[in-house]
Amino acid sequence: MAFKKIKTYNFFLLLSKLIYDLNFKMARKNHLLLLLIIIVVLGFIFPQKISMPVEGANRSSYHPQSFWFYPWGRSGTHKGVDIFAKQGKKIFSATPGLVVFCGEILMGGNVILILGPKWRFHYYAHLKEIKISTWSWINREEIIGIVGNTGNAIGKPLHLHYSIITPLPYVWLADEDREGWKKMFYLNPIPYFTNSNL
Repeated sequence: MAFKKIKTYNFFLLLSKLIYDLNFKMARKNHLLLLLIIIVVLGFIFPQKISMPVEGANRSSYHPQSFWFYPWGRSGTHKGVDIFAKQGKKIFSATPGLVVFCGEILMGGNVILILGPKWRFHYYAHLKEIKISTWSWINREEIIGIVGNTGNAIGKPLHLHYSIITPLPYVWLADEDREGWKKMFYLNPIPYFTNSNL
């Protein structure tokens, strides 16, 4: 009889421990989920002010209809804006953010990818020189590189290719243009320049 009581007691002890562990794990998961939601919301609350990323550039430094221009070589449509500049001109970060990549790729040459406010990626391509490193925090208007013509821009006038990419699709931006569905992810940077003090 005593053996049966011990077995029953152990069973309830084990059951209560399992319930406690399960509640603890669920509470932990709920806390992690809440933390993730807070981080995402903060990313959207963080104010976004975009500056012209090229030293001395103004409205005549880029073509106002170059975004989504077709045909644009191997990339199909032009998913950004080319800002032309003279040799040695500095490139500034258009927004504050975290540098998630800087290095060399085939088409973009020397590139920088910065995660900024509203969870948008800011892509800078064809740089002659990169002045920052991956995983560094960058302030708006901080020098990040020098204008160049690397990658598939070799032999072309010096310029910065600048794109704004959102990982969260803006479905209302998709249209019937060539590759128009990609407009959900590529935002036209030109209106941001128009609203800044150029």
